[in-house]
Amino acid sequence: MAERIVGLQAPDFRMETALGDGENFGEVKLSDYKGKWLVMFFYPLDFTFVCPTEITAMSDASEQFKELDTEILAVSTDSKFSHRAWINTSRDENGLGKLNFPIAADLTHKVSRDYGVLIEEQGIALRGLFIIDPEGVLKYSVVHHNDVGRSVDETLRVLQAFQSGGLCPANWRPGQANL
Repeated sequence: MAERIVGLQAPDFRMETALGDGENFGEVKLSDYKGKWLVMFFYPLDFTFVCPTEITAMSDASEQFKELDTEILAVSTDSKFSHRAWINTSRDENGLGKLNFPIAADLTHKVSRDYGVLIEEQGIALRGLFIIDPEGVLKYSVVHHNDVGRSVDETLRVLQAFQSGGLCPANWRPGQANL
């Protein structure tokens, strides 16, 4: 497993994607985000139960991230074809509907392994979320068990704390003073 040490350059990647429009495919690499912040999050599998709640919540908040000059990228070990099918399934049917960001396909498991989230025995990723700064430095890493979804509000709070440029105490909120 490659090291994903906060404060160092984020592991490079190149993956195929299903675009959020549900029609097109693309390719993404870390260098595509140079000059912007990136929130990259891994989830275990398409067509599951907790995952769509996270993905749609991130998509619904995408304008807030854009205002912070931040792109979003979701990643799982499923194929781009599975991702597209899930995007083309309505939210009412446990699907995603159209999204405001792409979903990357880590079929080789290399990226999940490089970021330290791969469950080798199952070939799926843990819920890992990473914030990468405009220079490609890994600023934030949180990984937890697949039973519990992540908080969009907390991700935004942490991103804004990093962008504040100062030392932020516990429970810091935008508009509060830095230390």
